[in-house]
Amino acid sequence: MPRYEYRCRECGELFEMARPMAESSAPASCPAGHSDTVKLLSTVAMTGGAGRAAAPAPAPSAGGGGGGCCGGGCCG
Repeated sequence: MPRYEYRCRECGELFEMARPMAESSAPASCPAGHSDTVKLLSTVAMTGGAGRAAAPAPAPSAGGGGGGCCGGGCCG
């Protein structure tokens, strides 16, 4: 279930609530019981998971390829 961050306008308390996406805009009371709250814009960072193997590097293309003295066949 997604977590949403809110700020109370009365006491300044920052708090989070886990609720369904369909209820993300519903009013939320702060832990102190105040009802004048605002939902904050959250940022999300998606990165690779720890413990997962990295994707393998692509295999070099057959037939070599340009550039460089030894890669281009100019070495004697």
